[in-house]
Amino acid sequence: KPTSIHIDCDGTNIIEESQIIRIILNNIDLTPSGIRKHLSLNQPIYARTAAYGHFGRPPEKDGGFSWEKTDWAEKLNTEL
Repeated sequence: KPTSIHIDCDGTNIIEESQIIRIILNNIDLTPSGIRKHLSLNQPIYARTAAYGHFGRPPEKDGGFSWEKTDWAEKLNTEL
């Protein structure tokens, strides 16, 4: 588990940052194995990231660019 989480909403939040942290910790496995599993990082998906950058590309069905997925957004939003 992470030893700490810091969130800075730069004053744009409508709920307390401490509540956001609690929701994240209650719903997302932030252990190294949990992150690897959710993002499919054990698959050979990295060669295509060598060109045109790592970010801002749509996630692919085979796990490529899995860090661009927004699948947790709806789950976390229901907790608010």
